[in-house]
Amino acid sequence: MKKIAPLVLAFLFLGFASCTNNSKSKSEEVKKKPKNILFIAIDDLKPEMGCYGDTFIQTPNMDRLAAGGFVFLNNHCQQAVCAPSRASIMTGKRPDYTKVWDLKTLIRDKNPNIVTMPQYFKSIGYQTADVGKIFDYRSVDHGADSISWTYKFENVKNSNPKGGGYIFETERVSTEAPDVPDSVTLDGEVVKRTIQYLRKFAKDDKPFFMAVGFFKPHLPFVAPKKYWDLYDRKDIHLPPYQKDPVNAPGYATQPGWELRSIYKDVPKDFDTPIPVEKQLELIHGYYACVSFIDQQVGNVIAELYRLGLRENTVIVLWGDHGWHLGDHNMWCKHTNYEQATRSPLIFSVGKDMIGTTLSPTEFVDVYPTLCDLAGVPTPKNLDGVSLLPILEHKTDRVKDFAVSQFPRGDKMGYGFRNDRYRYVIWVKNNFTSEQPFNDSLIADEELYDYVKDPLETKSLIYDTAYAQVKKEMHDQAVAFFKKFELKKTN
Repeated sequence: MKKIAPLVLAFLFLGFASCTNNSKSKSEEVKKKPKNILFIAIDDLKPEMGCYGDTFIQTPNMDRLAAGGFVFLNNHCQQAVCAPSRASIMTGKRPDYTKVWDLKTLIRDKNPNIVTMPQYFKSIGYQTADVGKIFDYRSVDHGADSISWTYKFENVKNSNPKGGGYIFETERVSTEAPDVPDSVTLDGEVVKRTIQYLRKFAKDDKPFFMAVGFFKPHLPFVAPKKYWDLYDRKDIHLPPYQKDPVNAPGYATQPGWELRSIYKDVPKDFDTPIPVEKQLELIHGYYACVSFIDQQVGNVIAELYRLGLRENTVIVLWGDHGWHLGDHNMWCKHTNYEQATRSPLIFSVGKDMIGTTLSPTEFVDVYPTLCDLAGVPTPKNLDGVSLLPILEHKTDRVKDFAVSQFPRGDKMGYGFRNDRYRYVIWVKNNFTSEQPFNDSLIADEELYDYVKDPLETKSLIYDTAYAQVKKEMHDQAVAFFKKFELKKTN
């Protein structure tokens, strides 16, 4: 065997050391590079998914994301309707600050200098882009808040020549099951344009904030037939409780305004029951749309892997609020009840941040959390708190309750949800949390125990056995109002 000359050995050693150092420096460079963000919004998605415990619905892609991520099981929106909820998550501010309580107020008409989440990431060097529905279009300019995005927003809402969210239907009906490929749908177009952006970002060294907004499962329930075929309608059942909660004020519920006022195949008279067969069809349609969107989510994430971007990308998936699927004889959102406010929230960061939590969380917490996960400074004036300590398993909670709200006439109802109870306080005289509060303003109260009564069949507000719970939650509500009153005066 020939001996290698000492000089050659020295050369090889130096070369190996150099390669090792280069490898280390590249690895360190990847670690130091700011995290990309894939921000996936799904319209009207309630936590009806396998990863939230539903064994009937088929959501394999979102379940796979959840299995490698962190699932917030007790997460709540700020207000259960599109524009206010999206305004809050995108700004990190509550509706009483944004002043967006409806579907017509522009965010920047009320707060022209507010800094949205993508706007902030853009200001620190991120490329920001959005496809589909991120903000509600009725609360921003025609560029979907153009100041927030590096790339000009292109509206995909009318990309389907049939329009109206349908494929073949020409009348406003509540469901459609066309036998077509995913690619011809509105959300198929969202996937296509998102992939174009991801391929562009893959060629660039700059970090990106890619916002992807899917339109379904919002009404009308339109999904390709193959997703309807995943379910046999005879296996679908109505909710077990379809009455108003006992002891709740009549105005706290709603008759399904959105469903009944728009779609011609649903009775418009609020006192006319929706036929059982139609209710089952609506639930079937919702499930089909959720499974359809699950596949679109999978298509986007698969491209992220294919481009080699997955390891350095934080994924957050959320639905803007819950949805009543016939419970309490209600459809759509627009309440302070569990099925309307509870909303999916999943973070996928890496193998060290996997788990679930029942800690109360809310959408105003997403902005500071993404700042922490991306390794960038967090703006000081946000209403939420970072969920990073939960993600890192350092604590089991970062707050005692989540707060949702919904107006009814001159009253504002505030719902305080902790790990067991929901306390709702209805405050009159057009009250908001930036105004002085006293008990004379209380119009009504509600209290629910989700351990003993998960279906909210009865408000326990008059039950003496819950007097201490009521007092504690009332005091927390008053402290919450006081905190925001002081913020306003300071």
